[in-house]
Amino acid sequence: MKFPLYFSKKIAFSKDNKNNLSKVIVYIGRLSVALGIIVSLITISTGLGSKKAIEDRISNFSGDISVKSTRSNSSYNTSILDTNGLDKKAIKSVPGVAGLQSYAAVSGILRTENNFAGVILKGVGKDFDKSRFEPFMIQGSIPDYKEDGYKNEIILSEKIASDLALKTSDSIVAIFSKEDQKPIYRKFLIKGIYKTDIKLVDDLYIIGDINHVRKVLNMNEKEVGGLDVFLEDTDQIADVFPKIEKYIGYKNYAEKVTEKYPQILDWVNIFNQNISLIITIMLLVVVINIVMVLLILIIERTNSIGLLKTFGATNGQIRSIFINYTLMIMIPGLLAGNIIGIGLLLIQKYTGIIKLDPENYFISTVPVDLNPIYIISVSVGIFIVSGIAMILPSYLISRISPLKAIKYS
Repeated sequence: MKFPLYFSKKIAFSKDNKNNLSKVIVYIGRLSVALGIIVSLITISTGLGSKKAIEDRISNFSGDISVKSTRSNSSYNTSILDTNGLDKKAIKSVPGVAGLQSYAAVSGILRTENNFAGVILKGVGKDFDKSRFEPFMIQGSIPDYKEDGYKNEIILSEKIASDLALKTSDSIVAIFSKEDQKPIYRKFLIKGIYKTDIKLVDDLYIIGDINHVRKVLNMNEKEVGGLDVFLEDTDQIADVFPKIEKYIGYKNYAEKVTEKYPQILDWVNIFNQNISLIITIMLLVVVINIVMVLLILIIERTNSIGLLKTFGATNGQIRSIFINYTLMIMIPGLLAGNIIGIGLLLIQKYTGIIKLDPENYFISTVPVDLNPIYIISVSVGIFIVSGIAMILPSYLISRISPLKAIKYS
């Protein structure tokens, strides 16, 4: 074992250190490291968890990429998707694509005896991915939309059901308007109630049979209003998007989910900025505290430095001793910070004790992403940066005279 490391361990784990004047400073240093780890872990895990949760909710509801007709306008009624040049099989075979589903949408009104609500009926068919929608369900079940006739079972959002005082198994009348024609009335049975926590979705959308939408929009039994394309990983959207565009036809266009809901994208980007800012601040606080601990230890052990120099130790060896010593002081703080930080995150992950207002945050509980890579990176990063930051102040040792250190000790 090299001399600096051996000597560092001797003074770090010596029982005599318990009565040193630097005892309080050492505890403060450890506390700052622990708090830095805790805050960093919570910031990264909840920030990335929130970002992922919001992206997953949006993409699972409307796909990562939507294919629409270029004739689509600003209304909520979809235009018929042009089949010329559209190759669904080729889209499915694009690397990174997990699946796709057809849909058509039309705006209408749900009416009860005492109230009404403007809604968008998103009609889905036999390729509807029920497994992706299942996590949104809070009551009832998802109907089987087989496109064999007109299935009158629908799924309402909790928000719409609450506003209209409806529950599962209730009936509701929907009114759809057609240009230059009388309104079309449909009576639906509420089969299930969902909740995405995305206000833009929950305030408007109901899920039903695509054949009802086809009837209202004068579409034939094979025509659709668009395609929802689901990816294996939303982060791959930039790479997969241009490949999908090759197979959608000239009269259709593809739209990323980030373009469809730009206000949500802006909100998600805030997480990246906040994470970077908070981590930077906590790193600075930890480094400053650890450097102060090092300087105090050097000043307190001036006599020891003089003796080491007298016995032939070089300035470099003595610097290594004190840097190693300070890093060893950090270890209990690192361990305590990780135990407490991960413990708090696990409590939140499995209990959801901390709630959020979905009106403002698009999610109802604080989500947690316990990625081992980030957890390890925080501790290793703080440890390495602190070690590098202590190199410059450790040069104070070279200015200490052995003679004066021993004389005035």
